[in-house]
Amino acid sequence: MTQTEDVPPGVDPATPSPARLYDYFLGGTNYLAVDKMLADQLQADLPDIVDGIWANRGFHGRAAVWMAQQGIGQFIDIGSGLPTQNNTHEAVQKVMPSATVAYVDIDPMVAAHSSALLAADGTTTVLTADVRDPDALLGHRKLRALIDLNQPVGVLLTAVMHFVADESDPWGLVARYMAAVAPGSFLALSHGTYDKMPPNMVKAGTEHYQNATERLYVRSRAEIARFFDGLELVPPYEGAEPALTFVGLWGAEDVEAADSEGSRALLCGVARRP
Repeated sequence: MTQTEDVPPGVDPATPSPARLYDYFLGGTNYLAVDKMLADQLQADLPDIVDGIWANRGFHGRAAVWMAQQGIGQFIDIGSGLPTQNNTHEAVQKVMPSATVAYVDIDPMVAAHSSALLAADGTTTVLTADVRDPDALLGHRKLRALIDLNQPVGVLLTAVMHFVADESDPWGLVARYMAAVAPGSFLALSHGTYDKMPPNMVKAGTEHYQNATERLYVRSRAEIARFFDGLELVPPYEGAEPALTFVGLWGAEDVEAADSEGSRALLCGVARRP
């Protein structure tokens, strides 16, 4: 794993970013020295953080594939980061080869290093936009060229909304995204929670992000459940009732084996827009 030496315009090399931290933890190369420094501090204080991030990545892929199996053929992956393997389009196109994916991230480095994300057949695009500005994001020419909002869409918001402060009304933002897509669309959302985390670890995690491009706001189960208001949650695994669950468990074949300490740091759900 070797960090990139390229710093695109708009990137502050002195400030770590969630997208590049995500890349580092997943074994990528599109990160800077400042990202590695913070990642090492996070791992020292939160030894299960890598486990949690991989569990979240697993949820992301399983949820997207499940949506494709329900007939969803277009996806908006908001806060996509710089994943190094099993990208969203690679996962869903195994089920639906014609599926299209718009990747969205606020970090300019995602667009600058997007060659690994883009499919050669024009079924993918990458755009730089802020989740806190739904009008600009959904109205972006690149997104509109690939995604038909009048047809059902898979909206992927995994490990994103915990970077949005209460003052920006994260619940209202998610509601606006789901109101903009057609009935029959699905939302997959995961979010950091403090419910099963020791207070000292929650404190350490939030403090480490104080100097990053985005701060961290972990929330309770009840607060995370609010993101799904007005939507129809689906059962997270066979035999379960429709509800939130930890990221390691959603779609798991062996729920007990999938229940790890790191995966309990994030709650998730998949829901349908009626």
